[in-house]
Amino acid sequence: MTTPTPLRDWHTLPQAEVLQALETSEQGLSRAEAAARLNIHGLNRLPQQPPPSWWQILLRQFQSPLIYVLLAAAVVAVAVGDAKDAVFIAIVLLINALIGGYQEWRAEQSNRALQQLLRVTAAAVRDGEVREVDAESLVPGDVVWLESGARVPADLRLLSAQGLEVDESLLTGESLAVTKDASWVGAAATPPADRYNLAYAATVVVRGRAKGVVVATGAQTMVGQLAMDVFSAAGGKPPLVERMERFAHTVAYAVLVAVAAVALLGIVVHGHTLHDMFMFGVALAVSAIPEGLPAALTVALSIGVARMARRGVIVRRLAAVEGLGSCTLIASDKTGTLTCNELTVVEVRLADGTVLQVEGQGFAPHGQVCLDGKAVRADDQPLLASLLRAAMLCNEADLHQRDGTWSWRGDPTDIALLSLGHKAGWQRETLLEQHPQVNEIPFEPERQFAATFHRDGDAVHVFVKGAPERVLNMCRWEDPDRREHLRAVAEQMAAADRRVLAVAEGVSPASLSSGDVPLPPQELEFLGYVGMIDPLRPGVREAVADCHNAGITVCMVTGDHPVTALAISRELGLADSPQQVVTGAELTDKTPEELRAAIRQGRVFARLVPRQKLELVQAAQAEGHYVAVTGDGVNDAPALRAANIGVAMGKGGTDVAREAADLVISDDNFATIVAGVEEGRVAYDNVRKVIYLLVSMGAAEVLLVALAFAAGDVLPLPLLPVQLLWLNLVTNGIQGIALAFEPAKQGILRRRPRSPTEPIFNRLMIERTLVAAVVVAGVGVAAFWWMIRHGWTAKQASNSLLLLLVLFENVHIGNCRSETRSALVTSPLRSPFLFFGVLGALAVHVLAMYTPLLQKVLRTEPVSLRTWLAMAGLSSTVFLAMELHKWVWRWRGNPS
Repeated sequence: MTTPTPLRDWHTLPQAEVLQALETSEQGLSRAEAAARLNIHGLNRLPQQPPPSWWQILLRQFQSPLIYVLLAAAVVAVAVGDAKDAVFIAIVLLINALIGGYQEWRAEQSNRALQQLLRVTAAAVRDGEVREVDAESLVPGDVVWLESGARVPADLRLLSAQGLEVDESLLTGESLAVTKDASWVGAAATPPADRYNLAYAATVVVRGRAKGVVVATGAQTMVGQLAMDVFSAAGGKPPLVERMERFAHTVAYAVLVAVAAVALLGIVVHGHTLHDMFMFGVALAVSAIPEGLPAALTVALSIGVARMARRGVIVRRLAAVEGLGSCTLIASDKTGTLTCNELTVVEVRLADGTVLQVEGQGFAPHGQVCLDGKAVRADDQPLLASLLRAAMLCNEADLHQRDGTWSWRGDPTDIALLSLGHKAGWQRETLLEQHPQVNEIPFEPERQFAATFHRDGDAVHVFVKGAPERVLNMCRWEDPDRREHLRAVAEQMAAADRRVLAVAEGVSPASLSSGDVPLPPQELEFLGYVGMIDPLRPGVREAVADCHNAGITVCMVTGDHPVTALAISRELGLADSPQQVVTGAELTDKTPEELRAAIRQGRVFARLVPRQKLELVQAAQAEGHYVAVTGDGVNDAPALRAANIGVAMGKGGTDVAREAADLVISDDNFATIVAGVEEGRVAYDNVRKVIYLLVSMGAAEVLLVALAFAAGDVLPLPLLPVQLLWLNLVTNGIQGIALAFEPAKQGILRRRPRSPTEPIFNRLMIERTLVAAVVVAGVGVAAFWWMIRHGWTAKQASNSLLLLLVLFENVHIGNCRSETRSALVTSPLRSPFLFFGVLGALAVHVLAMYTPLLQKVLRTEPVSLRTWLAMAGLSSTVFLAMELHKWVWRWRGNPS
């Protein structure tokens, strides 16, 4: 076979030249030749990244700056002979990796289970016979037959077509099927959506039959080229990843400074040796870095994964859980995301002017046909019966119910008409038995109508549907003014965002047979109009409004027609005038600055090619947005990949889109995005709570030790290294994990999104951390000083101080539940995990005070009831201090 012409040129060649270039014929290939070409071109598979192995997923859990700091501390601890610290750190890091790895592996398996896009069979001509073969075995030069309902298995140059219409919405975003013409030949610059002699892989035949020759398979197809764009595009980082990187750097620098200062004080003031201070400095550094934080963060995000899964969101990357909650702009595809991609009849206007409303949305025939608010049946309305008979017989679709579930195949318009008939109590199969079909005129753009011929006794009736202006001219009129009136009615319906279809019937010669070529019918009787829409998904209007209330900008980014996009955007409240719609032609050759200006001004972007969607996402990011992109088609995939958070549709979407996304919506409902935003914000809030608890207590420990060192010989070391690790890894770790289970607080969706550049430690958290650290450290060192001054041994004082810090943690966790609201207004029973987590942490420490093995390791011992009461009273000071700070914060006019 000679080197074929590039994919973009196949539409410019006549059929004979295509067959010659591919060294094939209309009789197809032999099986031997097909096998030989398969070795050259490879399997007809959509390009995809290989799934990560379990060890790759596990190793990925260690790719965090904070993990690197902890690993370095463990290495140093081993180097100086302090194995206890290293073992503690290793255990926490391993638990963190196992939890995170399991969650990502499970999400990856769920996503892989959805990917079946190109696993189809094809009717290929092999050895002169039509055979069912695996679509993966197709090669350039194979001749393939297509029929209604089939998925196109590869890119084809059509050789013949009879009324062929193809749904290309996955590639172009157009919800209406495209009519194909095998004899058409176009210019090289013709856009892919307008190449009428090509059928693209992964699109669906909704009507007609065709024969074509395979010109591209696998990665060389149109969908394959888009997939390569996806895999080569750089993905944006989720907000949590970026914030955690900045936070880890801050913690590392702070720890180094604090350890150096404490070590210096120990050498200069206390006279400790360099070796002793180095060992204690390592322990203090490990204690200051919240070792329980990675595990607690992983648990918080894992909880978010589980909550999102219950609400229809599959998480492919653990760190992306809170991404939706942090995004400032959602760029959504229209077809299949905001709309159902299912044409629905909403209005019927009969010939006598009667207007009927049709309930329900989508292809499933749920709802009724109503007149003045009352349900009507076709058998009770003769004019409605005539219209439905014509619409259901002039039809190539299938709509039926199996095992309680509705299924369909064919052109969306035909399916919508069958659904209308079912709502009125009729079925096409019954009508066909009464009126067998004998001939047809398939729809073609130049005809603008379709007609079928059916026998009714000795007569042959013709039923016609098509464009209003064409069908009106085929009808007979005693009063020409009536035709003009009906034309005006059609224009009014179109102006109301309806797709209008005219229906008529007539009588043909009784001698007409299936072998005859029928002429366009004339002298028809006009039956009425059918008004259809591609409806919004249920709840999507409210979902968009909720996004606006949450401070999130919503943009429609689609390849569909500007008029259609404007109609949908009006219903959604995104735009209300054509001036607010930006087309792809207007964005051509725009500079990055001009694209950023378009993002600031536009809310609806129509007639875009995939590359322009990608450029808009990049422009929005350059404008300072954290961008979430939602979509279900191949045309959405490059933008999904480049976005900070990509959200794909799992049921009706393509595997390319799912592969590019961070989150997958299992129910294909845009309204689920709102649930994702809520759960994302909950996850991020819980992450902040956990960080605040662990870091503020870690800072208090560092400050306490520093104050004790500053006191010189007056005070001994207040806490041993192993006691510091016990606080961070066990008692505080248990409470941190419990805090990750906090439920959502009221009004979370009415809150403005956080600035994309805002660090985890913003002004509020810095203030709260300092207040808590100063109070805990001040009270702790004062209590330790008092105990030493009153004759307590160093062991007794350290034991009581350790108990005091555990009680501080138990009290302080209540302060962490809200950054601005009083802890008194939130019931401890609202979060059972937290309630029992606090009790569990206290019980573990009590166990350490009474268990001989832990007593030996931690140097703990039981204390008297008087000491318990004293320590409990002292621990309440952190509650009083934080309540005062919250009141001052609100008094200064900050949001509560």
